[in-house]
Amino acid sequence: MQLTATALEMRFNQQLLFRIPDLMLSGHQRIWLKGPNGVGKTTLMKILAGLSRPTTGQVVLRGAPSRRWRRDGSPLGQVVYLHQSPYLFNGTVWDNLAYGLNNLALSVSEREVRIREALGLARLEHLAERPAQVLSGGERQRLALARAWVLNPRFLLLDEPSANLDPDSLGLVTEMVDQLYQRGCGLVITSHQQTELTDRCEEHWVLDNQSLICLNMVDQQEARA
Repeated sequence: MQLTATALEMRFNQQLLFRIPDLMLSGHQRIWLKGPNGVGKTTLMKILAGLSRPTTGQVVLRGAPSRRWRRDGSPLGQVVYLHQSPYLFNGTVWDNLAYGLNNLALSVSEREVRIREALGLARLEHLAERPAQVLSGGERQRLALARAWVLNPRFLLLDEPSANLDPDSLGLVTEMVDQLYQRGCGLVITSHQQTELTDRCEEHWVLDNQSLICLNMVDQQEARA
């Protein structure tokens, strides 16, 4: 499965934010998206996830099962974007994990297995019946990622995922992200800090001066050697 973008251009009030002629993301890619504040990193990720429309250009997900698309044409659960301050639904931790699964062709028992696995990975089992809105910052971040994990997305876009996380929470988040990657999930991570997550990225994308530069870090290291 591939996520491709062509002739992307984003403007705000006629002011050009960025112009990207072409972009391709496949499974088993781990990318650190870098750039100064205000250059459009979050906007680009939202465009790739189908949450925002570019001024011009298009984003296409190739190889997605047609039965899992929303009414607006965007892929259901295939491309997931997580903000650094994730939105949680009203209800319990369990309710938040179950929400997205209601739209997938899973039996009741299959849904329960996925939810319990996600609770275990995020170490939220003891909070399953707790209202999501009362969780701490680290618990909220782990719940948001667990909610993405149960969907088994093909692409996961993480916007400053390590912000306000303690080392233990960051370790748990990294484990969940590693599992998704091992299943073939493509990853794009923005972060102003070098962390366990960014250390795993073989490619760096730099968004600056209204354009995107893609760097393969393995090739660069071999060239220097």
